[in-house]
Amino acid sequence: MDFRLMGLMLQCYTALHQMMDLSDENVEKSSSHNAPTRSYVRDAKAMAATPADVKENPNSYVFVIDMPGLKSGDIKVQVEDDNVLVISGERKREEEKEGGAKYLRMERRVGKFMRKFVLPENPNTDAVSPVCQDGVLTVTVQKLPPPRPKKPRTIEVQIA
Repeated sequence: MDFRLMGLMLQCYTALHQMMDLSDENVEKSSSHNAPTRSYVRDAKAMAATPADVKENPNSYVFVIDMPGLKSGDIKVQVEDDNVLVISGERKREEEKEGGAKYLRMERRVGKFMRKFVLPENPNTDAVSPVCQDGVLTVTVQKLPPPRPKKPRTIEVQIA
């Protein structure tokens, strides 16, 4: 086999391998393969690390998220585009009062968190009530009443 052809095949294989290899290491280092930005990756991790329960009641939707140790000032509840509920905030590492203390193990999650929920067709976004009690955030979004059926309208027929 011609060595020039083997060299060309090796170059093609290497280029193809680099394009297909989208590991975290390459995503952070490379910007040429439409790699996600660092903020996108950070937000995706924050969303994945914030589990939620969603319930539908006859008159409302209820979103329940565990948020131990957070104060109401650390949590933000917003409605975007009239149909997207956004729950976000940041859990900060508590300051150590004793000097010289160091962590031997850090397992509790700190940093930003966020969840986005696309609301169904009938939410009353003016009636959103978030309540945080005992480390559990409960956001209730009331439903709009179903539209009343329109009564038929009678139109008089003109004689020409």
